Amino acid sequence: MPAYQIASIPGDGIGPEVVDAAIQVVNKLAKTLGTFQIEFTHLPWGTAYYKEHGQYMSEGALDTLRQFDAGIFGSVGAPDVPDHISLWGLLLAMRGPLQLYANVRPVRTFPGTKSPLNTATQGIDWMLVRENSEGEYAGQGGRSHVGQEWEAATEVAMFTRVGIKRIMRFAFETAQSRPRKQLTVVTKSNAMRNGMVLWDEVAADVASDFPDVQWDKMLVDAMTVRMVMKPESLDTIVGTNLHMDVLSDLAAALAGSIGVAPSSNLDPTRKNPSLFEPVHGSAFDITGKGVANPVATFWSAAEMLTWIGEKDASAKLMQCVENVCRTGILTPDLGGSSTTRDVVDAVCAEIEKLKASTS
Repeated sequence: MPAYQIASIPGDGIGPEVVDAAIQVVNKLAKTLGTFQIEFTHLPWGTAYYKEHGQYMSEGALDTLRQFDAGIFGSVGAPDVPDHISLWGLLLAMRGPLQLYANVRPVRTFPGTKSPLNTATQGIDWMLVRENSEGEYAGQGGRSHVGQEWEAATEVAMFTRVGIKRIMRFAFETAQSRPRKQLTVVTKSNAMRNGMVLWDEVAADVASDFPDVQWDKMLVDAMTVRMVMKPESLDTIVGTNLHMDVLSDLAAALAGSIGVAPSSNLDPTRKNPSLFEPVHGSAFDITGKGVANPVATFWSAAEMLTWIGEKDASAKLMQCVENVCRTGILTPDLGGSSTTRDVVDAVCAEIEKLKASTS
C-alpha cells in the first residue's frame, strides 16, 4: 500500500481553518478506502512565525520541504504586515527556488454555484495555466532616490526562452489531454515589444509539435471581454504570471465563486514537491467565525491526490464534495447558512457511504 508524506502549511487567516478541514476529510478518505496511507506534518510558517522569528520560514526550509511528496498550503497575509513582505517571505519564497513553474487552476461551474453570466448557458469549464516563476513577478528591479520627488522604481519582467518553452509545452499537453484540445495563449505583445514578442514566438514554435491542438492568441485586454461575452469559446488558457493572476480570479468569479477555486503549484519535472492551495487568500474578515468555505481546499487536496498518483481517490473525494454542495449544505459565500464544520461533517458522511462500494 503506497504511503505519502504531506507538508501542511496552514499559514494565516482562514488558512488554518480550511487546511484543518481538508486534512480531516483526506484522512477520512484514506481510512475508508484503505488503498493508500497519508500522513500530514504541520509546518508553522506564517505571519505568527514571522513576528516571533523575524522570518516567515525556518532555516533550511526548502530542504525540509523536499522531504515531502507534496504540500498543502492555506494562505499568507495579515492586516498588520505589508503584503509584499508576507508574499515574498513565504509563498514566493517556495515557488521560485523549488521551480514550481506551472500554476494550474481548474475553473468550472460547481454544484451549489451559478455563473453570474447570462452568456454562460452551459456553465463554465476552463483550465487555466499560469507561468509561475518569472515574468512580471521575477523580483527584478529596485528603487533609488527614496523619499525624494525624483524617486524612481523599476519592476523588470523577465522572460526567458527556456521558461516560456516549458510552460507552453505544459499548456499544450494540458490542452491535448482535454476533450476539446483547444488552447488560447494570452499575450500583450502589441505594447510589450520584447518579452511578450518572445512569448508569442515560442508559443508558435511549440505549437508545431501539437498539430492536434487548435490554438489561438488573444491580447489580455480583449481576453477579459471574451471571457464575459463568449465563455463557451474557451477551454485551456495560458498566460504570464501577472496576466493569469488577474484572469484566474476573474474566471473563478465568473464560474460562480472564488470560494471553491483551487490551484496547484507544480514542478512538472517532479524534482521538487508540488504545492496545492485554495485561491481565496487569508480572508481576515471572516477568520475565526467558523464560516470559511473549505471547498476550494478540498478541491486543492483532490488535485494533490491526482498528482501523487491517487486518481481514483481524488475522483471519489470530488464526487462526495459535489454531492454535499448539491444538497444545499453551503457556506454563506455561496448563499447558504452552513458552517465550516457542517460542510466537513457532511463530506465525511458522504465518504462513509463509500464503504458499501469498497467492501
